[in-house]
Amino acid sequence: MSQSNDARVLCEVRNHIAYVTMNRADKLNGLDMAMFTEMIATAKKLRKDRRVRAVILSGAGASFCAGLDFKAVAKNPSMIPKIFLKLPWTKQNIAQEIAHCWRDLPVPVICAIHGNCFGGGVQIALACDYRIATPDANLSIMEMKWGLIPDMSGMVTLSRLTRIDIAQELTMTGRQFPATEAYEYGLISKLADDPLAEAQKLADVIASKSPDAVAATKYLFKKTWKADTWKALRWERWVQARLLGRKNQKIAMANGLAGKDKEPKPFADRSSFR
Repeated sequence: MSQSNDARVLCEVRNHIAYVTMNRADKLNGLDMAMFTEMIATAKKLRKDRRVRAVILSGAGASFCAGLDFKAVAKNPSMIPKIFLKLPWTKQNIAQEIAHCWRDLPVPVICAIHGNCFGGGVQIALACDYRIATPDANLSIMEMKWGLIPDMSGMVTLSRLTRIDIAQELTMTGRQFPATEAYEYGLISKLADDPLAEAQKLADVIASKSPDAVAATKYLFKKTWKADTWKALRWERWVQARLLGRKNQKIAMANGLAGKDKEPKPFADRSSFR
């Protein structure tokens, strides 16, 4: 994907891994209208790119993302209705989609967090499948500072990652807390001095597996997490039936039977699995 020098979001695909970078370092990657538009557009392009098997999402400069850019809102008041009003034919508004679009991708998204991760930045991170952060990263569900609530899909992701009392306390106080504390709460998957390097290691492992099985796994957990037993079992049967006998499943079987001393056959591009 090509970008201009002033692009809010950079995206490059290498070896089946998409590297997505929020590129507004001078504003700590604060979310203005252009950032909303380009983040969503990037996710839509990646959804269609069958080469991609994993995504690494990070922020340029000193911080991951400082959240909504209220100075940009003050200069452009029409931004508020544009991002918060939901069109009748859509399931979510733009404010929710900038985070939820990563959860909706058919491939795993690994978020590398450093510096500040505030407000909307936290909600974007929580919508990713894995969150790797530096121990000194600084987080805050900051909407309370502005007399608001987290409304960029935070109610979906917080409920899946931590306890209700923790979610309420962090939301009602808006306080800042370190990544070490976020790790204890289940909001961070792993702590690392170099989260990008750790994200790369994880992405490399995932990209070496059958892209159909990886996509099916993400889809299956999305459909069954906290579902009742019989519903989860039905989804298991249906998803497995869609994998059996496909080209990549046959390649995985052949590689598994070939032994460690033989070069594994490369997988084909990901099939459509939604």
